Amino acid sequence: ATAGANGSITPSGAVSLNYGANQTFTITPAANYHVADVLVDGGSVGAVTSYTFTNVTANHTISASFALNPTITATAGANGSITPSGSVSVNYGTDQSFTITPNANYHVADVQVDGSSVGAVTSYTFTNVTAVHTISASFAINTYTITAIENAGGSISPGLAVVDYGGSQTFTITPDPGYSIVDVLVDNVSQGAVTSYQFTNVTDNHTISASFQTVQ
Repeated sequence: ATAGANGSITPSGAVSLNYGANQTFTITPAANYHVADVLVDGGSVGAVTSYTFTNVTANHTISASFALNPTITATAGANGSITPSGSVSVNYGTDQSFTITPNANYHVADVQVDGSSVGAVTSYTFTNVTAVHTISASFAINTYTITAIENAGGSISPGLAVVDYGGSQTFTITPDPGYSIVDVLVDNVSQGAVTSYQFTNVTDNHTISASFQTVQ
C-alpha cells in the first residue's frame, strides 16, 4: 500500500494477511488536498477514501494519489463586502456559497462569476466545485427620484431628477408670460410662491409641483 505526496494510506507498506481474510485501507488527503485516484492492482477504483480487499488469496497492490483542492478567488469593490473573501479553498466536489453585502446606503451593482455577470445578487453558490473559479462584486450608491409636476401657466426645471443618497438638487419654477406663481408644493406641503426650491440631503423619493394664475 503506497500513497503519493500530500496524503496517506493506512495501513501502509507491505501488509501481511491471513489467507481468506479481509483488509480495509483508509485514504486520507492532507489539508487543502483531495483524493485524485486510487489504483488497485494497477486499475482505477476512483477517488475513494477507503477500500476493502475481501477474501484475500493472492498478493495485491493499492496506491493513492492526491491533488490540490480547487480555489475560488472572491473580491469586492469599494462600498461593500463578500464573505468569505480572498482565496477560498474548497473541498473537491463540494458546494461553496458566498454572501454579498453592500454598505449602508449602497446596493449591489453587479456580480461577476468567471468574468460573466450573474446580476445584482446578494448571494451565490458554486455547486460541485471541481475547478478554479472567480467571483467579484461591485456596488453603487442608492439613488432617488424627484418628480416635478407641471400645471398650466408655467414650468419646473428639471422635470425629473435622479439624485444620489445624501445629494442635493435645485428646481427652478418659471411662470409663463402673463402668469404668476400661486404656490409650490413639496411632497404636497406648501412652500409659498417661491421661484426656486432646493432639496438637500436626499434620502427618499420626492415630488414638487407648482400652480399658476393669470396676472390681473
